[in-house]
Parts: sequence; C-alpha cells; structure tokens
Amino acid sequence: MFTSNGYTLDDSPARLGWIEPVPDSIRHDKDALWTRLRRDGYLYLPQQLDPDLVNSFREYYFTMLSDTGLVERGTNPAVGVGAAGELDRAMIRDVLFNGIVPGQRYEALTTHPDIKGWFEWFLGDGVHLHKRKIIRHIRPGESGIGTATQAHYDLVYLREGSERVLSMWIPLGDCPAEQGGLTYLEGSHHWAMADERDRGDRRPAASITADLPGLADKHDSRWLMANYKAGDVMVHSSYVVHASTDNVDLQNRVRLSTDIRYQRASEPIDWRWQEHWNEDDGL
Repeated sequence: MFTSNGYTLDDSPARLGWIEPVPDSIRHDKDALWTRLRRDGYLYLPQQLDPDLVNSFREYYFTMLSDTGLVERGTNPAVGVGAAGELDRAMIRDVLFNGIVPGQRYEALTTHPDIKGWFEWFLGDGVHLHKRKIIRHIRPGESGIGTATQAHYDLVYLREGSERVLSMWIPLGDCPAEQGGLTYLEGSHHWAMADERDRGDRRPAASITADLPGLADKHDSRWLMANYKAGDVMVHSSYVVHASTDNVDLQNRVRLSTDIRYQRASEPIDWRWQEHWNEDDGL
C-alpha cells in the first residue's frame, strides 16, 4: 500500500505501474532517446552514475547532519537509519543552507562528467546548470499534507526562462518504492502541454493537487514507480507531472535525493534560479 499526503494510491493495474528503464540497446542512441523522451516525458537511466560516488555523498550528508537527530547515533551514516525523536530543525537549516548546498562536495556531484557531460552530449550544445539545486530528506513514518511532494510539473516554477529545461532527479542511495521515490503520472506531459499551448492555460507556481489517486482517476492514467538503486537517475521534461509517496521503508532508512536542472546555455535562463537554494528564496 502506497500513500502520499494522506491519500492512499489505488494499486489496481489501471492506476499503478512501473517505470520502464531505457534499454541498453539505445543508451548511446541520441535520436532514440529523444523519441523516448517525447513519448514518455522521462528517461530512466539505470547506473548512469557510479554507485560509490552516490553513496559517498550520502555518507557525507548524514555525517554533516549527525548532531541534528536525523539519523540514529552509532549507525553507519551511509545507510542513513532514521532516528526517533525530535529534530533540531534550526541546526538542519544552518548545516544544509550554509554548508552542504553551497559546498564543494555538492557542486562536484552535480557537475560530474557523467551528468554535465551527458547533458552536453544529449542537448548537443553548451549547457547551463541552474544554481538553485534542491536536496530532500524524508524520514520513515513522516506523513500527512506537506510531507511528500505533491503533484506538479516543473515549468510552473520556471516561467522566466526556456520551457526546454530538463530536470534530473538523483536518488542518493538505494531508494526502493517503499522509501517514497519519484513517481510519474503516465502521459501527463501531453495534456499539460495541450492545456498551456492550445487553451492558454498557464498554471500558477503551485502544485496541482495532493490527491494523487484523484488526479489519476481524472485523467484515466497510472502513477508509475520504480525500485531505484544508487547510481540510477531520472531525466524528465518540464511538463511531465510527478510527485512522491510517503517513506514506509521497512529498514527505517531516510530517503535522500536531489533534483537539478540543466538546459542549453544559448536559451533564455530563469534569473530567479541563479542563486543557491534557500528556504527563504520565495520559489
């Protein structure tokens, strides 16, 4: 049973499915990948990154936050076992926004050749990484409105630049479906584009809904999930609707992920995304 923001997802085959990874046979075929991206709105690229690179950053992250009550003392930070009890949220904000987010380790991860180089190859041009990059951690057992990411598509937050921004979502460690990874509403980029282009319906900078099962019913569609492994990445268009589910991991691991955005440097860039992510940035 999967839940999100207080709603239980319908697990019938008509409403819930699994993301198909890009097959090895087309991993290096740019035209085939573009065809797939236009069709599905996303590309699931297993093992795009070295798992050791990802797990090393996971260990660094939880070590930096070891005094905040986020992870269980005496456990391996690379595992990220969630601790019970209260969090020192002020300390988390200080370490996150003043240490981790602007730090060299995060910059090195998000500009790694297997990321930046891939975008340069795929986009066929010089690329720009938006400075505003987001890291999220979700403890097991956290639930209710505002915990999981609500259904949305990224373009509503990037109105001042190109619509052809590509997001990359990176699970920082193994992230089975029970841990609450990213889930996509099948075919949603087609109707999202139609709403904006044909009827001029420009959605405001806000989520569509917290009611994931209701949205799937409305569009007669499925939410698609995956059992992500460290090293896997998702690349998706700015129109595809996505969200996350609650972390109900049986091993009590904290879900950790980051989402970053690349585009062609020659296209309009949203100036509001050119400072480091901060809780007070208004976006």
